[in-house]
Amino acid sequence: MAALQTAMWRPELSIEEMPAPQRIAPFSTALSADVTVSGDDVGNGRLVLLHDPAGNPAWDGIFRCVTFARAEVDPEMVTDPLLPGVGWSWLTESLENHQAHFIEPSGTVTAVASESFGGMADEPRRAEVEIRASWTPELEPDGSGFAAHLEAWGDLLCTVAGLPPLPTGVVPIAPRRSSGSRRR
Repeated sequence: MAALQTAMWRPELSIEEMPAPQRIAPFSTALSADVTVSGDDVGNGRLVLLHDPAGNPAWDGIFRCVTFARAEVDPEMVTDPLLPGVGWSWLTESLENHQAHFIEPSGTVTAVASESFGGMADEPRRAEVEIRASWTPELEPDGSGFAAHLEAWGDLLCTVAGLPPLPTGVVPIAPRRSSGSRRR
């Protein structure tokens, strides 16, 4: 929980706590995020951290991270057969770049193209990529080390939304919190 309160997010991210699922694990917490550039929402996602002190054989551990990331992409991208593999690499590379050690990754990458007809024919073609994934974070016995997974998740959302990575050595500065807001 301390990592959630002190996480350093890229300025394009608006993060809020959200209700977590209650039946999957004895303890859980969840975040939602919007990726915004120049006032436009360009992507969004969710992250759920599950904890079962007794362990879960399917997780091969006592913690599990579950995420969903979505963003619009160029319509030509969804026809690229390499997009799903590239999308999966965005997740694994984000984790590796932050030294967020993990095991048991699983998930899907979905590319969707939509074209409107009839009364909606004036709507532009849309294309989206969605990443649904989970992994077991390898944390310290006291639960520390989760901050790296949070940072990796933030980078994943920005990458899916088409934002370039921050240059090596550049640290995002947390914006000031406005009163009554949970944004970080």
